[in-house]
Amino acid sequence: MTKAVHEKFMLLAIKKAEEGIGRGQTPFGACIVKDGKVISCAHNTVWGTNDITAHAEIAAIRRACRKLKTIDLTGAVIYSTCEPCPMCFSACHWAKISMIVYGTKIADAEKSGFNELKISSQELKKAGKSAIKLVGGVLKKENTDLFKKWLSKAGKRVY
Repeated sequence: MTKAVHEKFMLLAIKKAEEGIGRGQTPFGACIVKDGKVISCAHNTVWGTNDITAHAEIAAIRRACRKLKTIDLTGAVIYSTCEPCPMCFSACHWAKISMIVYGTKIADAEKSGFNELKISSQELKKAGKSAIKLVGGVLKKENTDLFKKWLSKAGKRVY
């Protein structure tokens, strides 16, 4: 896949994250694509649902599985505004998603005040011998700006 294709779909994840920020949620979005077609997009709803597992990636995977009527998302690519946490990486692995494309790193979320486990997707991939391909840093500035927008709206210090 080309840089332009990755950026096109990442912009959809960013749009979802912005929608979430507008609804008082945290600044994370995800979009799942298979065969060049958008299957699902979602933003975090952790605060709105009081469900700590309601991360954007989990919501997008749930929607994609329902839409395709399968738990096997082989061939799918998930675009995430931030490097997936260990829970979300594991869900991608179990769903057999072929590639994770992300914008910012876990450390960027931590700098913005999120309680992150300092375990990268690369470390999880290696430890679990996962076949998932990883592509990071796609539209990094635009994704980093999501944290700034969220912090500004929440009245917190912008890093």
